[in-house]
Amino acid sequence: MKTEKKGTSSFASAISKIWSQYSFIFVCLIIFIVYALTCNGLTWNGAMNIFRHSAVIGIIALGMGMVCLTGEIDLSVGSMLALVSGFSVVIFNVTDNILLTLLFAIIFGAVCGLVNGVLVGGVQMPAFIVTLATMLIYRSFAQYFCQHIPKELCGGGSSVYRIASDKAAFQSFYDFGNGKIATIPIVGIILILMTALFVYIAACTKFGKKIYAIGSNAKAAVMSGINVNAVKIIVFVIAGALVGVGAFLWISMNGSADPATTGNSYEMYAIAAVVLGGISMSGGKGKCLGIIFGAMSYTIIDKIIVALKMDSLINDAIKGIILIVVILIQVAGPQIKAKLAKQKIG
Repeated sequence: MKTEKKGTSSFASAISKIWSQYSFIFVCLIIFIVYALTCNGLTWNGAMNIFRHSAVIGIIALGMGMVCLTGEIDLSVGSMLALVSGFSVVIFNVTDNILLTLLFAIIFGAVCGLVNGVLVGGVQMPAFIVTLATMLIYRSFAQYFCQHIPKELCGGGSSVYRIASDKAAFQSFYDFGNGKIATIPIVGIILILMTALFVYIAACTKFGKKIYAIGSNAKAAVMSGINVNAVKIIVFVIAGALVGVGAFLWISMNGSADPATTGNSYEMYAIAAVVLGGISMSGGKGKCLGIIFGAMSYTIIDKIIVALKMDSLINDAIKGIILIVVILIQVAGPQIKAKLAKQKIG
């Protein structure tokens, strides 16, 4: 009997450990099953579209995840996406070159991230205030310049940055954003590759260990010789560069960027993907692998809302409630475990 109890206890302990470490996978699967039941016949193409629709927000969320692991936050990523994607359209219309457009998007995104990083890591201003300010600045710039630069550079649009369809590279660019390899969207493959890269950076490099150390205890990180300010600056630059990659994918998929609506609420969606992926908002805990599942979970939730024919105006309210619930579980979970442990000891 004792052997059976020990076996049952060890099995339950193993299941609990797996759940605590990889809950984001199970949550994503549960949400996907609900989606499959509500959409009245899920097709393979429908499932693959989840990758496509998760690509931009997933890549942005990878940068947000790195920022959150240091215990900081970036509220400017949505507005940054609008600014970078808009100017990337202009660069494509001027150069008619896909590679130059990609390089510009990454560099310009990194520069925008550098502004945040210097103010947060260098000047040591609160990240919430800095990125709230740059959120307003970047969106305003995106809208202002769309109205004031020559219309031919904006593709002839009056209030939207639009890729000029008469460019030689236009069709290749559009095919890249909407193409598939073995039925898998190209942008989805890029999301998978980017996730693999950042899982490696976070888990297997000295830089990744520094990020976790800073998020766990910044003072202890300083005592151990880590240049906390420099690491925070680099993390914000990386986040900006990833917004640049997302901006490149956005314009390749859509052929345009609306400065007023592109990236709206994406800061919230990116944070939600990070939280659903199991990364703690207080920093120092979580796996970058969870971010891709968090991004897909949020995409699937959006599709469930559409499949149930719910009012689109309630969409963000439902997502906001889910975000609050997940954070509540993150905060309350360890507290409940600590109380149960004390009761057992007592």
